[in-house]
Amino acid sequence: MFSPLAKTILLLTASNVFMTLAWYAHLRELSHRPWIVAALVSWGIALFEYLLQVPANRIGHTVMTIGQLKILQEVITLSVFVPIATFYLREPVRLDYLWAGLCLCAAAFFIFRGGLATE
Repeated sequence: MFSPLAKTILLLTASNVFMTLAWYAHLRELSHRPWIVAALVSWGIALFEYLLQVPANRIGHTVMTIGQLKILQEVITLSVFVPIATFYLREPVRLDYLWAGLCLCAAAFFIFRGGLATE
C-alpha cells in the first residue's frame, strides 16, 4: 500500500513524537518528582520510540543509504520538535529554528541529490 520511503517517513515521524516526549516532557510534567522517576518514565516512553524506529530504519535501509536515513531522521526530528516545543512545552519560537531547518534542508539536498540508494 505504502512505498518503503513513505512507511519509513511515517514510522520515523511517530517515533520522533515519542522520542521528543521522552526527552523533554518530564521537564513540564515531572519537574516536582525525583530525577530517577523522570528517567524511568522517559525510558518507558522511549520503548515505544524504539518499537517504531527500528522497523523504520530496517524498511528505510532497503531504499536508502545510512547517510540518507540519518539526514531524513534529523529533518523529521526538527519538524516534530518545533511544534512540540512551541505548543506543548510553551517555548517561544526562535529564529534559530529557521536557520537550523535551512541547514537541514541543505543537508537533505546534498544527501538525496543522487536519488535513493536503489535508484
